Amino acid sequence: MKIVVINRMLKSKHKDKITDIACRIGAEVCFTESENDLPAGFEAPDIVYGFGVNIARTQQSLQWLCVPSAGVDYLMKPDTFANEACLLSNSSGAYGVTIAEHMIAVSLVMMRRLTEVFEETSHGVWGSPRAQRSLKDCRITVLGTGDIGTCFAKRAKAFEPALIVGVNRSGVCDDPSYDRIVSVDALDEILPETDLLAMSLPDTPQTRGILTRDRIASLTQGAFIVNVGRGSAIDEDALADSLDAGHLGGAALDVFRTEPLPQNNRLWKTKGLLITPHIAGNLTLEHTLDTNVSMFCEDLINFAEGRPLHYAVDRSRGY
Repeated sequence: MKIVVINRMLKSKHKDKITDIACRIGAEVCFTESENDLPAGFEAPDIVYGFGVNIARTQQSLQWLCVPSAGVDYLMKPDTFANEACLLSNSSGAYGVTIAEHMIAVSLVMMRRLTEVFEETSHGVWGSPRAQRSLKDCRITVLGTGDIGTCFAKRAKAFEPALIVGVNRSGVCDDPSYDRIVSVDALDEILPETDLLAMSLPDTPQTRGILTRDRIASLTQGAFIVNVGRGSAIDEDALADSLDAGHLGGAALDVFRTEPLPQNNRLWKTKGLLITPHIAGNLTLEHTLDTNVSMFCEDLINFAEGRPLHYAVDRSRGY
């Protein structure tokens, strides 16, 4: 069995951990920073841990692709796998901490109007106090109650919000961080009672365009939106119109329909919009990287022993 690991972020301890398990299961492993730079003998691997899209598309030998990302929408296209029986797993569950911290951070930056303060102080201006908003007594709606959404809800709970409502497909979630759980069918009833909408949805046919112009308009005056899931979930023009008109209090987007965001896109100059370049997750936080590698190692043992992958992706659902 041959394993290719494609990840330039790994440290020695991560490589040692993977190598140790590979030895235990009788596999060979190589580490590379690019799927286009495979060492001799590893051109047709059995397992890839990393972004090995070209390998998946061309090598029928591939039995399992484990990607270090949570999102797998780019792997749902036809002809992605030369071997249609190839298993696919992701790293959903590794990013909750880092992305939830980002969501809390940008929520506070918007509500405390810190960008305005930073702009003034960067020009040597000692500004005056201004009206602010708070997570305390805030009505929060979490659209997407998976690992990321729920990690956010747990942290937001400490700020004593008035209410945290979780919205998902089933209307079921037993995490005590939520005061109420509803199905996505009730979204139109919840939005008019929302002060902060936190979105962490995957890209699926059901989630694309879910936040329409009408739904944005139904949010309370001065409401805030945070999106760390996929840019396809939001009508970006409608969002910009609402921000420029002053209906929304602000929005923080880490994801966009087109990435990188084109320089001529109107969002760059939209009033009250906080833009980050898809950095809420990634492997830049050591906790995230450690967890990511541990998840792969757990499933590597499962794979070698013939058990189902714990982090397998359901291709019919897209996550």
